[in-house]
Amino acid sequence: MSHQTGIQAGNDVKEIFASARNGDDYRVLKIIIEDEQLSVGTAKRTSKRWDQEYDSLVLPLLEDTMPCYILYRLDSRNNQGHEWIFLAWSPDIASVREKMLYAATRATLKKEFGGGHIKDEIFGTTKDDLNLSGYRKYMTSQAAPLPLTAAEEELRQIKLQEVQTDIGVDTKQQTLQGVAFPLHRDAVAALERFRDKEINYVQLEVDSEHELIRLCNTEPTELRDLPKRIPEESARYHFFLYKHSHEGDYLESVVFIYSMPGYKCSIRERMLYSSCKNPLVDMVENNLNIEIEKKLEIDNGDDLTSDFMYEEVHPKQHAHKQIFAKPKGPPGKRGVRRITRPPTEGKEED
Repeated sequence: MSHQTGIQAGNDVKEIFASARNGDDYRVLKIIIEDEQLSVGTAKRTSKRWDQEYDSLVLPLLEDTMPCYILYRLDSRNNQGHEWIFLAWSPDIASVREKMLYAATRATLKKEFGGGHIKDEIFGTTKDDLNLSGYRKYMTSQAAPLPLTAAEEELRQIKLQEVQTDIGVDTKQQTLQGVAFPLHRDAVAALERFRDKEINYVQLEVDSEHELIRLCNTEPTELRDLPKRIPEESARYHFFLYKHSHEGDYLESVVFIYSMPGYKCSIRERMLYSSCKNPLVDMVENNLNIEIEKKLEIDNGDDLTSDFMYEEVHPKQHAHKQIFAKPKGPPGKRGVRRITRPPTEGKEED
């Protein structure tokens, strides 16, 4: 099924493909179908980093009414050589015949060039689909986990609730789920100082290579500084001493913040931080005797305003609950009269 249209690459095109795969000269190749063969319409050489010249090289090659293929070389490599992006351009206003021809020849081009060199493959009908911003959105969507069906979500919840299924007389009940990475001694020392109120902020990070939770930051931090402590590209754990007044009393509340900047982090990092969170909190509360007043999960520091923090630590109590309204009965005092027994046929004569 790889040659549905019978269109293939000529020897000259195969030579250019070989040179592009094995060398550093070519940055972008525009491939068109001409005289029932794959031809190189344009070839541009590299001069800057791949993302610095992407839009300036790719976008001028996209014609408004004619499909084409574009091969764009990245700076990364795999075990076969340079990695490439394969862009399939098929504008909406192109003729149906041309769109079908290019769609049917797409697999042929991938085979001729070498599928092992192609890192990403994107199909676009507008230039916004194939510009640098569009490519980055594509990468973000690829990194996101696939949505679960209702049955898969239910199974996931069941697994999260399952703690131990094989319980015997000598079995100890597991009460903590997750990956319990040990705290580095510097992190323990910082948390002890935090507990003793010698410092008011501790930031921790997961060292996956050494399977440790390490100290990252202990800068003196006021509430207005807290958003600046939240990294934009990586996850972190934060312990913050929230000093404030509530109903005339001065309070110092420990707030634990788990920051995870969405899908900017890899799936592995998201899973690792999520798995380490509960064991870390349990150890801090039970072993270091730090009472956590509030646990928060955020994706960026913009949420950490003074109003937000106050309302999270002291949520508003709803004093009045909605009373269930009794449904109204049928119209009339007693409703429609119903016959409960048959009437007598006649009266006895005296």
